[in-house]
Amino acid sequence: MKLTPKQKRFADEYIKTGNATQSAITAGYSKEYAKARSSKMSENVGIKSYIEKRMEQIASPNILTAEQILERLTGIVIGEITETVVVATPIGVEKTEKTADFKTQISAMRDIMKRYPNNDKLIEQQIRKLSAEADIAEANAREVTDNGTANEIRVIGFDRRAEEDERS
Repeated sequence: MKLTPKQKRFADEYIKTGNATQSAITAGYSKEYAKARSSKMSENVGIKSYIEKRMEQIASPNILTAEQILERLTGIVIGEITETVVVATPIGVEKTEKTADFKTQISAMRDIMKRYPNNDKLIEQQIRKLSAEADIAEANAREVTDNGTANEIRVIGFDRRAEEDERS
């Protein structure tokens, strides 16, 4: 399928930015058209094919492939990938490895799900629930005083089996 010069400019900008709306505006489409149609443009078979060919042309061993990006995001989510952090101790500082916090894991999950346009709505809702729980945990962590003791104890969830054992 032959693309118009404007469609090619859109595709080239989209490769650079990953932002369909801004790419359409930069390519010369009106703001109104860009807002309303840019996501459809990025799904256009001809434009997608052009983008894939251009990506193959600019491929480099120094640039991560989509598969490598998804693998890395998955590693963040499941805790295989850690980061080195410096922690202050009473005798100085210490380097330690830690997994990503909930917010970072949730962000990685969202990034993974964006690549699957037919993703399950149930998974999307579960990610929203995890995000809300992460917000609650973060708020509770902020309530910890400087000396490391909590101002109050909050129970976020409970084990239904433990509650049933107490009743018996």
